Amino acid sequence: MPDISRRTTSFTESVIRHMTRIANRTNAINLSQGFPDFDPPVELQEALQRVAVSGPHQYAVTWGAPAFRHALAKKQQRFMGIPIDPETNITVTCGSTEAMMAAMLAVINPGDKVIIFSPFYENYAADAILSGAEPLHVALHAPEFTFDPAELRKAFEKHPKALILCNPGNPTGKVFTRDELMYIASLAEEFDAFVITDEVYEHIVYAPHVHTYFASLPGMFERTISCSSLSKTYSITGWRLGYIIAPPNVIAAARKVHDFLTVGAPAPLQEAAVIALNFPDSYYSGLAAKYTAKRTLFLDALDQAGLSYITPAGAYYVMVDVSEFGVTNDMEFCEWLAAEIGVAAVPGSSFFREPVHRYIRFHFAKKQDTLAEAGKRLLKIRSLAKK
Repeated sequence: MPDISRRTTSFTESVIRHMTRIANRTNAINLSQGFPDFDPPVELQEALQRVAVSGPHQYAVTWGAPAFRHALAKKQQRFMGIPIDPETNITVTCGSTEAMMAAMLAVINPGDKVIIFSPFYENYAADAILSGAEPLHVALHAPEFTFDPAELRKAFEKHPKALILCNPGNPTGKVFTRDELMYIASLAEEFDAFVITDEVYEHIVYAPHVHTYFASLPGMFERTISCSSLSKTYSITGWRLGYIIAPPNVIAAARKVHDFLTVGAPAPLQEAAVIALNFPDSYYSGLAAKYTAKRTLFLDALDQAGLSYITPAGAYYVMVDVSEFGVTNDMEFCEWLAAEIGVAAVPGSSFFREPVHRYIRFHFAKKQDTLAEAGKRLLKIRSLAKK
């Protein structure tokens, strides 16, 4: 029989989704894969009910239904502070996962280099490989997950085609400062590189930290490919509505890639989601307040369990240091945690280029009762881990 593609042998299936299957099998509380256990806003649910009857039920325009694109442009202009043309600056995709893949395929040629910060969301390395790119990893140093400017410049000196920037960060909860972003911008301009951003947690940021859209920096819109989705902001991870915002030449290329990847995002869901894109600013401040409360509740639970962690500045993940338990294989530790403690996490090594096994990642996008129960179970970790 013929061999399978060599590119698929160089990365594994998603470790995050693997841990969800383990959580399901062991009946553990799933704090691994980052999706809520609460419903989206009532207005969205009601809109979906209406659309189920009235439609549309057939293909939308390939690169996004006009009403959705116009509502998205209006909303993102408000927050990004830059003009966005719904006709030339937006491609609607099947989630931010496709947005990132379409962006990569639109600008990357086989053999190009791409800078990826480590730790990183697991998709990025696979995206680079599937695009035929060579990843250049630059370390983010705990506990602040800052980069070394000299190390980043050295990577840019290898003339990468692009840098991937996740901000706010998954898995770290890192929110890049404006000064950090301006330094990245200066290197992108000096070495003529794109910056491909993943900003799905743009509205989940904890005071006093502030999210700065990379495309809004002086002179950066023309070399920024902004990828995001509605999944986290509106608690609709299963709707798979993502998008790319970029200059017209990049969007034209991304639309061609997108057309042959998925044809288009779900038409009825785009129609229903328009109502969410028209929510007032109070919705987003309320979202930040809700997640601030969840963060406080879960970090208090980690404190009570005596666990060491790095406080996230944004997103809804927390990196927990389990090195005190003598962990040498964090995957085995996470499997034990799910089976014996009843809480599922993601092994931190799946996010690092370096051989780092001291961290596991929890998420706290759950109901208060769920987080309280998870905290109760984690109280057993110290006694059971020593047996």
